[in-house]
Parts: sequence; C-alpha cells; structure tokens
Amino acid sequence: MTDRPVRVGVQIAPQHVPYATLRDTVAEMEQLGVDVVFNWDHFFPLSGDRGGLHFESWTQLGAIAEQTSRIEFGPLVNCNSYRNPDLQADMARTVDHISAKDGVGRFIFGTGSGWFQHDYDEYGYEFGTAGSRLDALARDLPRIRARWEKLNPAPTRRIPILIGGGGEKKTLRIVAEHADIWHSFSDPETLERKLGVLREHCAAVGRDISEIELSTGTSVRGMGALDDATLERQHALGVRLFEFGLQPADPDLDAVRALLRWRDRANA
Repeated sequence: MTDRPVRVGVQIAPQHVPYATLRDTVAEMEQLGVDVVFNWDHFFPLSGDRGGLHFESWTQLGAIAEQTSRIEFGPLVNCNSYRNPDLQADMARTVDHISAKDGVGRFIFGTGSGWFQHDYDEYGYEFGTAGSRLDALARDLPRIRARWEKLNPAPTRRIPILIGGGGEKKTLRIVAEHADIWHSFSDPETLERKLGVLREHCAAVGRDISEIELSTGTSVRGMGALDDATLERQHALGVRLFEFGLQPADPDLDAVRALLRWRDRANA
C-alpha cells in the first residue's frame, strides 16, 4: 500500500454532557495535537441512560468547523437513511466551506447505512433491513458526488468519503467503489481477513486498494487496544488512521496522549 503518515482521530461521544463541554473537549483535542475529531450521527445516547443528554451531529459539525482551525473532522458515521442524499451533499459542502481557513476545507464525509433502530422508530424513519439500507447507501453515494459537482459554490476540495462497516458482501463492495477511507470496526485478526475480501472487491471494480486509507478503532467494541504490540500489528496491516472513543463525561486524556506519542514514534 502507498505509505501515509499515521494519524490519530478521536470520536467525542455527544452524550451525557452539556454542549459547552463538547465544545471545550473539541478545543482540547486540537490543542493536544489530534489530527481528526469525529462525533456520531444518532439522536439518543448509545450507552448509559438512553434518555440522557444528547446532541445532533450535523449542527454540531457546523460549530466544530467554525471553532477549529487545523484538525479535520466529520461524523463517524453519518446515517444515510436520515436525510435525502442531495441534502447530505449540500450540508457537507456547506460545512466544508465553513471549515476553510486558508481556502481549503477540512471536512470528512463519514457515512454508513445506519443500524440503531431506536433512532428510526422515534424519528419516524423506515428501518427496513440491513440489506435494504446498504442498497440505499450504494445508490445514494454516486448521487452525492454528482450533487457536489453541481453546487455553486463547489466544495473547496474533493471531500473525502469515509465509509464505516465491515460486511463482506455489500459493505466492502461499496468501500471498493466509493471510499477514500475505510473504517473497519475490526480487531487485527478480523481486519487481516477483511482486507483480503476488500482486495477482491477492488480488483473486481478495477481499483487499487492503496487508494483507500485504512482506519480502525483502538478502544471500543473489541476493535483493538492501545498496547504497542496491537498498534504495530495494525500498522503493519496498513492502518494509518487510529481512532479513540472519548466519553467527555469522563475523558481518558492519558490514553489520547499515549496514542499521540505512539503516532509520533511511528512517523519519526
């Protein structure tokens, strides 16, 4: 794979704290030297009290665009089911412009097919099936790209598309066709196997897998760990974007600093 520098992303869970805490946490991540800040696109907390404090993704992304000057940022991930694809494209283009401090935006369009049924039920969206939601994502991504080409003004740059998920039949095919970044949600053993599947999909669509930046988590859902051995194994597999899940109600800043130190050693 084409080599890239190692980057650190931090997903700041927009739950269980006032908005001011989220804003201050974003500022602290930029000050610490984090490369990318993510939130998530849900309407209710994913852990703890499901009726607890929670904030919507895209309005927060507009605020992140305005308050920061260096970091890239985006949703990990946008739910394709919640908004018309042309509207998604226009929102992304607008946030891209808001974030442009020297004429070039910093927004990453992280997206996926959606999975949290409580969101769908409470907000009146049709849940469908995993397959139908993935089919919709595959249909809508070309429409989003096409809308970016029509908008006036156009995006400030070719907005990177990050796709999160690991389904081997449909999701990885969509990754091969459309993703600039693939967030694997995989532990190292699973990642190694799925990379083989992704290579097959890339070959089928005539794409070089080296064009896709590999991203993975280090802290939640069994995706990995912060020990050097695990990070180095993921790095050897080609991962260059390492994401840490931060709970702003009880932030583990020592873990973020440790990951940043490992990044700096890997890039030395």
